[in-house]
Amino acid sequence: MKTSKSFAVAGSVAAMALALSACGGGSTGSGSADGQTLRLALNQTETHPSYIALDNLGTKVSEATEGRLEVDVYANETLGAQQEAIQLVSDGSVEMAVVSGTQLENLNKDFQVFNLPQVFDSVEHQMSVVGDDEITGELYSSLEDQNLTVLGGLTQGTRSIYNTEGPVNTPADLDGMKIRVQESDVQLKMIELMGGAPTPMAFGEVYTALQSGVIDGAENNEISYLTQKHNEVAKYYSNTDHLVGLDYVVINTDVYEAMSEEDRATFEEQWETAVEEHTELWLSETEKAHEELEASGTEFNDVDNEAFRTALEPLIDEYVTSETAQKLYDAARAAAE
Repeated sequence: MKTSKSFAVAGSVAAMALALSACGGGSTGSGSADGQTLRLALNQTETHPSYIALDNLGTKVSEATEGRLEVDVYANETLGAQQEAIQLVSDGSVEMAVVSGTQLENLNKDFQVFNLPQVFDSVEHQMSVVGDDEITGELYSSLEDQNLTVLGGLTQGTRSIYNTEGPVNTPADLDGMKIRVQESDVQLKMIELMGGAPTPMAFGEVYTALQSGVIDGAENNEISYLTQKHNEVAKYYSNTDHLVGLDYVVINTDVYEAMSEEDRATFEEQWETAVEEHTELWLSETEKAHEELEASGTEFNDVDNEAFRTALEPLIDEYVTSETAQKLYDAARAAAE
């Protein structure tokens, strides 16, 4: 991998790869001689929209190819946390994974553009951009030298701050609070500008860290806040709406290119259907999650959005620096007009 961060998890990835190889893993996928099963690593639960849409993808692909191609979704970080999973996909031990955009920016900094606050105005705006091949085609193929092909994006919805201490109204209220972030330079700087103390941490560790006081809060969408039960240990959810987050689905390039022309066309068609289903499900499930959270005792509060917007403005100048990044940023903003 072309990043120094990969060495931090090299040992655990090697152990995971060895275990998977014993179960039939390899660069051509697992399965019988009559079919191929693509294992997809996911860090969310079985009730999350990503699991539901991708599990349905597997069913539809299997039916459409008469069992020649299947997709099995492994939820709850069963195949490792995202940083591990993406390396397993690269080396062919796992065929597919859902990874946050923050993971891909560690491999190609141009992915940082779509991880920045204030780039997307809404989920609908975001999905119109990340699904446009004229905008994203070169970006999505840029990791093929690392044996990774980006199929496309899945929204993470609008993200806000939640914590164990009390309502947050302005950046000053986050002073001294340790806020979990993803392993990303952009996220670290983002929380600093918002007033908090960024604390990188794997997603699966957040509940215990909140419960024990290792961290004071985190930032995420309402669905993940609920499905991961973070609302049980962090009751205060402040609507900073600072970011429309983005996941990507990546596939091992060798596996993808080895598909027959017919099966690959079917797979791509069903992938597009899965993206549409996921987006619709996300919007409806966000409304349901909000209602359930209110009923469970979560305290929501609005914030001084202008104060947070002003605080975050320097990120654009700091990270949109290359010609490619500027082109992606301009295309994204133009799509909002």
